[in-house]
Amino acid sequence: MHGIVGRYATIDASRRDLPPSKLLLLLLVLMNGAAPIALYIFVPALPVLASDFSSDISVAQMTVSLYMVGLACSQLIMGPLSDRFGRRPVLLGGLALMVAASIGCIFAQTLPQLIGLRFLQALGGASGMVISRAIIRDLYSRDRVGGMLSLVIAVMMIAQMLSPLAGGVIETALGWRAIFYAVTAGAIVVAAAITLALPETSRSSTPDAQRGGFRTDLRSLFGSRAFIGYVLCQVLASAIIFIFAGGGPYVVVTQMGRSSAEYGAWFASSGFAYLMGNVFCVKFSPRHSLDRLIWFGLSLQIVGALLNLAWGVLGWNQVPSWLFGTHMIIMFGNAAVMANAAAGAISIRPQAAGTASGLMGFTQFGFGSLCSQAGAWLGGHFATPFPLNIAIFGTALACASAMIFLVPRRNLIATEEMIEKAEEETLV
Repeated sequence: MHGIVGRYATIDASRRDLPPSKLLLLLLVLMNGAAPIALYIFVPALPVLASDFSSDISVAQMTVSLYMVGLACSQLIMGPLSDRFGRRPVLLGGLALMVAASIGCIFAQTLPQLIGLRFLQALGGASGMVISRAIIRDLYSRDRVGGMLSLVIAVMMIAQMLSPLAGGVIETALGWRAIFYAVTAGAIVVAAAITLALPETSRSSTPDAQRGGFRTDLRSLFGSRAFIGYVLCQVLASAIIFIFAGGGPYVVVTQMGRSSAEYGAWFASSGFAYLMGNVFCVKFSPRHSLDRLIWFGLSLQIVGALLNLAWGVLGWNQVPSWLFGTHMIIMFGNAAVMANAAAGAISIRPQAAGTASGLMGFTQFGFGSLCSQAGAWLGGHFATPFPLNIAIFGTALACASAMIFLVPRRNLIATEEMIEKAEEETLV
C-alpha cells in the first residue's frame, strides 16, 4: 500500500508522494475521525443525560469539557510514544483503551463514572488524531503533507457534521446508552482495519533514527524558530474557530433573537466553507508551496475579519446573513492556514513527526478551550457582535504575525535545506 510492503516495512523513497490508495485514505479518515465523532455524536444527549441522573446540565456538560482535556493530554503523550515505539502499536493501544472506556460508558451507574470514562475514551481515541498526521508525514514530502491533511479533513468533516444528527436519532429511538454501543462498535471496526491493513510507517524503527531520543527531539523542535512559528500560526488559526464557536450561540440566539435551530443552520455554513477550503488545498497543493498557501489563507482570514468589523461599525451585522457571510471567508482561509501550518510544523524534524504533532495538538486544544470560554464571555456580556469580531480580527493579525516574525523567508530557506537533508538521511 503506497510503496510500503508488509506490517513492518520501510518507505520506498522512489514511490513517496504517490496519490493515496482508497484503502489508505479510508484508514487515515477512520483513525483521525474516531475521537471527534465520539465527541459530537453524544452532544444531543446531554439534556436527557442530566435528567436521567437528576443533575444540573453544567455537570453533564463535563462529559464534553473533560473529553476535550483528554484530547489535549493524549496528543502530548501518544505523539512521542509513536516516535519511540512505532505508529502501529501506539495506535492500537490507544484504540484498545477507547474500546474499553466505551464499554464502561455503557454500564456507567453515576455521572462521575461516566465523566471519568469519557476522559479515558478521549485519551485513547485521540491517538488516531496525532498519529494520522505523523503517518502522512512519513509517507509524503513537506509540500505534499498539507494537501493530504486537507484531503483527510475534508472527507472526515462530512462524517463529523452528520454525527450529531446520528446521535440524536439513536438517543431518541434507543436511549443515550445506545450511543456508546455504536461508538464501541465503531472503535472495534477501526482497530480491526488498522490491525489488518496498516503497515508500520515510522522511520524511527531504524537505529539511526533513534539517536538522541525524546529530549533531543524537543531541543531540536523548540530550537527552531520556524517550528514555533508554524505551531503558533496553526494554534491561533484554530483559536478563531473556538472563539466564534464559543460566542456564536449567544450572538445569534440572545443578541439577534433567533432560534437555536436557526443558529445551527447558519453555523453549518461555516463548516461548509471550511470544507471547501480543504478541497481547495487538495487541488492546489501539488502546484504551490505550503508557505504560499498559508499566506493565501492568512490574507482571507484578515480580509474576512476586517469586513466583519466594518459591518459592526455600520451596524449591519445585527442579522446572521452579514455575520456568517463574511465568517465564511474567514473559514475558507482558515482551512488553508491550519492544514499547511500543521504540515510545516511536523516537517521541521521528520523523524520526530509524532512528537511535533503531539505538541501542536496539545497546544491547540489547551489554548482552544480558553478561547472558547473567552468567546462565550464576549458573546454573552455585550449587546452586539462587535467585541467578538474585534477578538477574531486580533487573533487573525496575531496569526499572521507568527509567520512574519518567526518564519521569515531568509530563515525558511535554511530550514528547508535542513529538512531535505533529514529526509535524505532517514530514507537511506
